[in-house]
Amino acid sequence: MRATQAVVHIDRFRKNIALVQEKVGACRLLAPVKADAYGHGAAPLARAALDAGCFYLAVATVSEGAELRDAGVDAPVLLLSLPLPEELDAVVSLDITPLVGDAEFAELLARAAKGRRLPVHLKIDVGMSRLGCRPEDAVTLARFVDSRPQLEITGTATHLEVSDSLDTGDVEYTLRQIEKFQNAVESIKRSGINPGVVHAAASGGVLQRPEAYFDMARPGILLYGYAPSPALNNFPVEPVMELKSNVVFIKRIKKGESVSYGRTWTAAKDTVVGTIPVGYGDGLPRLVSNKHSVLIRGKRYPLVGRICMDQCVVDLGRDSDIEKIERWEEVTVFGAKPALSAEDIAVAVGTIPYEITCNVNKRVPRVYQP
Repeated sequence: MRATQAVVHIDRFRKNIALVQEKVGACRLLAPVKADAYGHGAAPLARAALDAGCFYLAVATVSEGAELRDAGVDAPVLLLSLPLPEELDAVVSLDITPLVGDAEFAELLARAAKGRRLPVHLKIDVGMSRLGCRPEDAVTLARFVDSRPQLEITGTATHLEVSDSLDTGDVEYTLRQIEKFQNAVESIKRSGINPGVVHAAASGGVLQRPEAYFDMARPGILLYGYAPSPALNNFPVEPVMELKSNVVFIKRIKKGESVSYGRTWTAAKDTVVGTIPVGYGDGLPRLVSNKHSVLIRGKRYPLVGRICMDQCVVDLGRDSDIEKIERWEEVTVFGAKPALSAEDIAVAVGTIPYEITCNVNKRVPRVYQP
């Protein structure tokens, strides 16, 4: 196995689920395993989530649903994005549950079901403006879906896009969204239709909005060890993934000598550098060049020069420090929160931890620690 590996700590994943479950009480949990479980490996994390008590799983594409079914996962799987009409036969045969936000798509699903009864979740848009019907149209949509014998409403959902914000305006906006959604759900019930499992809270809602718990919550990034925004970092989840590698080459360079493409870093003094076989081809962003450190024996050492596709270089310090670091030493690129995490990289390049873990390439072996 190559030096660079993504070590996935299943025990941390289970602990994170337990922490979230304790937070939401009787509310059931859906574990999103889309994008290969945020880069961690969909099938192993799906099984671990179900073993830890999660009620539902969620994916973003039909092929992701097929991967779970091929791996023997038979739990309910919610499809969070809309498939193309030519994918609907697979939706039916795989028994995955699509979101329905309009009558046209509902009719396509009913035709594809071909005598089977397909579970669907109604999607109500309370402000995200991405998928779903308006709250005032929810009853009409529910009646249309309920009138199709091939379709069964087993859930009703919305999404709260700024539930992770502490801004007063965003908090008020989110509370209004929850009220709109709740009113729409109550209207569906008054029309004599069962809305099924009602869910609205993602990670931000779990941490801040108990009003949005309803029947089920959909914590995503929290389960993988990160807060949905830096402002909410006090919830004690642990990163599930560690990106590790080794120092495979060590050399001395002199003051004034440069490192890597573009000569973006020049040694200010005589020093020792080490080469690590991890680069942007593995998911370490090139934009983090000269902005990130790695962890070796519990100490931070800065990456210097441009990150290459397959390698990067770390400044190990003067001769007085070289005895501390040997060739083949283990390196943590990210994952050892709070000392070093994907969030550090995300902040350095202006993105979110989700993107960092999702982008760890398939060529990086996943090593599962129970």
